[in-house]
Amino acid sequence: MKGVFLAAVLTVAFVGAAARSDSQWLKEKTPGLPRDKDGKPQLDAPAPRAPGGTPDLSGIWRMDPGGYLENIASDLKPGETLPWAETLFKRRSEEFATGHPIYRCMPDIGPLQSFGIFKILQTSGTVGILAESGTFRNILSDGRELPQDPNPTWAGYSVGRWDGDAFVVSSAGFNDQTWLDYNGHPHTEALRVTERFRRKNIGEMDVQITFDDPKAYARPWTIALTARLMPDTELIEYVCGENEKSAQRFIVTEAERQRARATNVVAREVLSTYEGAYALQGRPGEFVVELVGNELTLRPPAGGRQMLVPESPTVFYVTGQRLEFFLDASGRPTHFVLTIVEGDMKAVRKN
Repeated sequence: MKGVFLAAVLTVAFVGAAARSDSQWLKEKTPGLPRDKDGKPQLDAPAPRAPGGTPDLSGIWRMDPGGYLENIASDLKPGETLPWAETLFKRRSEEFATGHPIYRCMPDIGPLQSFGIFKILQTSGTVGILAESGTFRNILSDGRELPQDPNPTWAGYSVGRWDGDAFVVSSAGFNDQTWLDYNGHPHTEALRVTERFRRKNIGEMDVQITFDDPKAYARPWTIALTARLMPDTELIEYVCGENEKSAQRFIVTEAERQRARATNVVAREVLSTYEGAYALQGRPGEFVVELVGNELTLRPPAGGRQMLVPESPTVFYVTGQRLEFFLDASGRPTHFVLTIVEGDMKAVRKN
């Protein structure tokens, strides 16, 4: 039941974003890219350089946050989220994230605006990031420091500097109204975030994001992601206007939460048969399915961990998506199919 509610709520906010990626300007060639004889961009060519000699990060990028979209703190160990923050996270999860600020058209903190599709504009003293969600970041790289006692804002304040070929961004001054993920990890105004952007070549950029909030978490932690260039396309207009009205239809009562906990419970010995690595078909990367306590979880190629909510012994829901395991005659899982907005993804068991 939880999966049904979660799928419905997240669909309100995210289906449109996935569909928009197919309706961008696809016929316009990105100028300045090296191309082969057929006109295809050479994405493995060396990274371009700005006039000052630093790497040029400019371009439209897509970064898949994997399981971190649902649970940004999935690499932390039990107890490393402070008790008040863990309690609030669990309550928000049980309420199916219906109170997420996105339903009021509020922005994420600046560093999270790079999850999904975004455009980088680089000058000598400023790096601008335009997110497909319509928000923007103004990263000042003219040598100034972060303000000492800023008026807290939704997106926060950001300054950047070059460390060799890595662009290092320090951000602070966030209010405490945003969530760090879609299931509701909180933060306080003490949060500081450090990002490292390193463009490996034309087509790939490594991104590391470190979160440090001593009032909510026992230690800082870092997630590592990969952004991939989207050549020959462009951002289009996005307007947030209907989320809150749609989300108000979902009212979660305590009785519904109790029913969700008791519905479609699958025995642990059944869940354990699904554990293992599953190789994606037609694209690089693999998923890892593993039991954590009594919960079945999915670790996507991009990292992080997502909870698989059972709807039947073989069908699960994960962050608004449907995942179905397929078994051979002996009952052993052979593969699963993950159904998302863009289509089906098949992953074959490796062991």
